Amino acid sequence: MDHNSTAAAATAAPKTRWYRQLYFWVLTAIVIGILVGWLAPATGIAMEPIGITFVNAMKMLIGPIVFLTIVGGIASVADLKKVGMTGLKALTYFQVGTICALAFGLVAINIFRLGEGVNADPGAIKTSDSAAKLIDAGAHQEWWQFITNIIPTSVVQPFVVGDILQIIFIAVVFGIALNAMGKVGAPVLDGVQRLTAVMFKILSFIMKAAPLGAFGAMAFAVGKYGVSSLTSMGGLIALFYATSILFVVVVLGSVMAFLKLNIFSMIRHLKEEYLLILGTSTAEPALPGLMRKLEHAGVKKETVGLVVPTGYSFNLDGAAIYLSLAALYIAQATNTSLTIGQQLGLLAVMLLTSKGAAGVAGGGFIALTATLATIGTIPAAGIMLIFGIDKFMSECRALVNFTGNAVATLFIAWWDRTLDADRVRRVFAGETVEPVPAQTQAQAQAQELHAGAGPNDDDLHQVPAPGKDSAGVGHPLPADRRPAYSETV
Repeated sequence: MDHNSTAAAATAAPKTRWYRQLYFWVLTAIVIGILVGWLAPATGIAMEPIGITFVNAMKMLIGPIVFLTIVGGIASVADLKKVGMTGLKALTYFQVGTICALAFGLVAINIFRLGEGVNADPGAIKTSDSAAKLIDAGAHQEWWQFITNIIPTSVVQPFVVGDILQIIFIAVVFGIALNAMGKVGAPVLDGVQRLTAVMFKILSFIMKAAPLGAFGAMAFAVGKYGVSSLTSMGGLIALFYATSILFVVVVLGSVMAFLKLNIFSMIRHLKEEYLLILGTSTAEPALPGLMRKLEHAGVKKETVGLVVPTGYSFNLDGAAIYLSLAALYIAQATNTSLTIGQQLGLLAVMLLTSKGAAGVAGGGFIALTATLATIGTIPAAGIMLIFGIDKFMSECRALVNFTGNAVATLFIAWWDRTLDADRVRRVFAGETVEPVPAQTQAQAQAQELHAGAGPNDDDLHQVPAPGKDSAGVGHPLPADRRPAYSETV
């Protein structure tokens, strides 16, 4: 066996038995949480702090990881024009995907027309305090605000409030400036790469508590909302799930088939992230895992760092399906007649409002209310008709959003002609592959986040010195991007 084969075997992550895999324990925790919430609702509701604490701990890392990943990716490339083109391609793809998702929702609700016969009187609909706040926020949400809100009022604010879009803006500007500095900025770039490894190490610690977080979140959801609200609105929930599944299989599956990849193999490969989303009802905790796995599959770091976080704000396929379906359901339920032209106008407004409340608590309802307020023909108070079942749709929205972003990143990598489809296929099939050449050992260690057992503490002292890759065979960065010094960690 040659030296390279030995090095590859040494760096390959060891296989872990199924009962030590993270996804097994997360799935077990979800089942236990459902049982606790169903059999002992009061106890389930009392578990809310556990789920909130875990989600908050994950959100704490999202901003720094997104910032460091984007900065490291942009600052290390030789041609900034390629980064700009990647961004433009991503935004173009996002808009096309959103249009397809909105169209799916419109067609589904026009075919089945579940709102007909409800005959709700908008003036007689009672609005709860929590819903009233969301309605008020949506009524004052202008379609153009998502553009002006990209630029933060301070450098610190986006990290405090967790505004991913503003963090992306700061990271892109910082990365371009660092890239333009050449060798002078090399020590800063080296520090960014080291900090990235540290953040992923912290993430590996927090991920060990994922089963506990999933248990708390699921027990609270089932205990608080129960299954009673499913009886009256079960048809709408079933239609939303069926439409979402059809969108994933037909639209996203077709994109994957075009890339000569299998959508179901990708879903199986990302099973830990899917279970984490299912347990917490939000896609944010799964963002670092998606970025890590796509990088390991061979997608370039700068592509992953730019497309995935941006997609979390601009590529919301699940939310788009929900918005169009819910808006037309409210119109039908309140006997509001809409022509084909008005429905297309509704779709055009949703292209903007669906992005206006990205990452905001209650964002789906704020975006929906903003859309209804902009159109002016559908009563905004009608959102109370679906307020009680929104929780049962949030998991599906997050899962579809997550899937759409994974597919989008692979497609943009193909568009940039940097996708190694054969490697991606092997990784999705579960084969053990050697780390990509640009991976450092610290990044390779991060691949064990969801494998059950993290690296030993001694491994922290084995980060390669600047100027070497994980095999010690040359620095992956261009000459003018290399650190201006060398020291061991």
